[in-house]
Amino acid sequence: MDATLQKIENLRDLLNRYNHEYYVLSQPTISDFEFDQLMSELKNLETVYPQYADPNSPTMRVGSDINQSFKQIKHKYLMLSLGNTYSEAEITDFYERIKKTLNEPFEIVCELKYDGTSISLTYEHGKLIQAVTRGDGEKGDDVTANVRTIRSIPLTLNGNYPDLFEVRGEILMPWSVFENLNKEREEQEEPLFANPRNAASGTLKLQNSAIVAKRKLDSYMYYMLGEQLPANNHYDNLKEAELYGFKISGFTKKCSTLQEIYDFINYWDFERKNLPVATDGIVLKVNSLLQQKQLGFTAKSPRWAIAYKFKAERACTRLNSISYQVGRTGVITPVANLDPVQLAGTIVKRASLHNADIIKALDLYVGDMVYVEKGGEIIPKITGVNTDARCLIGDKIGFIDKCPECGAKLVREDGEAGHYCPNEDNCPPQIKGKIEHFVSRKAMNIDGLGEEIVDLLYRNKLIETSADLYKLKLVDLAYLDRLGEKSGRKIIQSIIDSKQVPFERVLFALGIRYVGATVAKKLAYSLKNIDNIAAASLETLTSIEEIGERIAQSVYDYFRIDKHIKLIENLRSAGLQFQIAEDVFEGYTDTLQGKIFVISGVFAKYSRDELKNLIERYGGKNAGSISAKTNYVLAGNNMGPAKLEKANSLNVPIIDEDTFLNMIGEL
Repeated sequence: MDATLQKIENLRDLLNRYNHEYYVLSQPTISDFEFDQLMSELKNLETVYPQYADPNSPTMRVGSDINQSFKQIKHKYLMLSLGNTYSEAEITDFYERIKKTLNEPFEIVCELKYDGTSISLTYEHGKLIQAVTRGDGEKGDDVTANVRTIRSIPLTLNGNYPDLFEVRGEILMPWSVFENLNKEREEQEEPLFANPRNAASGTLKLQNSAIVAKRKLDSYMYYMLGEQLPANNHYDNLKEAELYGFKISGFTKKCSTLQEIYDFINYWDFERKNLPVATDGIVLKVNSLLQQKQLGFTAKSPRWAIAYKFKAERACTRLNSISYQVGRTGVITPVANLDPVQLAGTIVKRASLHNADIIKALDLYVGDMVYVEKGGEIIPKITGVNTDARCLIGDKIGFIDKCPECGAKLVREDGEAGHYCPNEDNCPPQIKGKIEHFVSRKAMNIDGLGEEIVDLLYRNKLIETSADLYKLKLVDLAYLDRLGEKSGRKIIQSIIDSKQVPFERVLFALGIRYVGATVAKKLAYSLKNIDNIAAASLETLTSIEEIGERIAQSVYDYFRIDKHIKLIENLRSAGLQFQIAEDVFEGYTDTLQGKIFVISGVFAKYSRDELKNLIERYGGKNAGSISAKTNYVLAGNNMGPAKLEKANSLNVPIIDEDTFLNMIGEL
């Protein structure tokens, strides 16, 4: 194989991998700019060397986000992606091509390019009947049940709308929701979403619409299609769509000159940082629908529209050293220490390097000049090295093999990206981290015990476990530096008050791996007390809604370690709540005792959450997935096809809403 063909094949392999990571896994490993540069390089090579053309090349297809767990729907109108540009020169070329082709006056509509996941909504007689992802442009996933949970998408329309039409737009996650979601995932020791776009995409593909609803997705619509649209131009159709009840960007502008376009782009390149949602560029569309039709399409994109992508703000600075942080579970996180540099409105001094594989891929040396970007405009990360600037560099950077705090040999499990310190009993950051988690607001909510005070108590040998907090006396605290009697008294009182914290939060406070606040509540409400949880089999644990094999195994293993049992007994002796309060289940009956239900679809009389509460109130249990132990599948409209197939294969009875309500005497 000659060198050119080898390069082409390598590029195809790379782009296929990145396509899969982006569209299927929702876990991109490179920026859009880097992807587009690789795609451009491949396109150029295939143009120069047509003998190496391949119908399966990434340049011949649109990336797919299809998930086989969803029903695939063929788009009535192709849902193609837009061509991307990063320069004013390319915008000028786009504008001049349109001018030459049309040879008549035209307008360009400039819109913010919201950074989410594309959706096509179909309305018939004013009602939402279908929501489909972009997929491969020809067909996509039916996510109607999930889209119905998004408050900014109308289920029924207002005004004088067409009998049948499609409206397309972007499903996205606001910055504030994204940040809170990542905080929750961090607490549960789950991988963080890289940016709001991937969070929105991942959420829209969840099988549980109740979880989708809690994620508080948002939307902006940007295009109407149909045989009888209200206007003959794009801009006025959007204004009409807004009257129907759709959320439309308030920052759209009609432009008649190139200068107006440049002014719009330059303004929003800066001002977008003040928006509550992520944007990554500007979309330019010919306004007239007739002119759009005249201009037509290429195989992959419309000729009448283009997307100008903002470049991610990047800075170059010196890498001075690598430090390593030890988390409460022992996970080791490498952090790059940098010369301070201004980036996206903040001073960046440090950037996460994530794990050993990232360090190896970057091929870092002490003293390197590195490129830093903010992932999703939030998290600083090193994206490359300026190798041309290498002259006086230090040692090559490799990952450590011993814990920087206790010296224990690090462990890396098969299939895991990270290293961790196994010495949880004697590694100070792990000991203190567990206590800091225990006293946190969502756990025991003990005021006055922040990171510094926990460290102070630990260094003075006053605490080694969470249970030691309940042995503290005022005299122990009153004479410590930075405390004094007044602060000490408040801490002691808060510790006493924490004994009334309900069981589900105590369970969360224990810091069992993968058990966040939501999972802890599910466990507590299902099994009622700590002894039942400790004695539960893996089968029992996985029958609980939202508890999969990984979480179940972690819970099961936790209660087979002597020191954990001892900790719980010490906390129980201190007076903490280790069972659900009696009044929590007032009004509950045993009508459905021992019955396990799985809910799927959309219901007419009750929401899914309301139905789940009814199941629990009448003594039944909710499960997230169908198994041989499932007694009933409670099915509404748009039941997931995967669940239907699984239920039929296991001969699990499928009942509707009225049948269920009749079972509990609520009909």
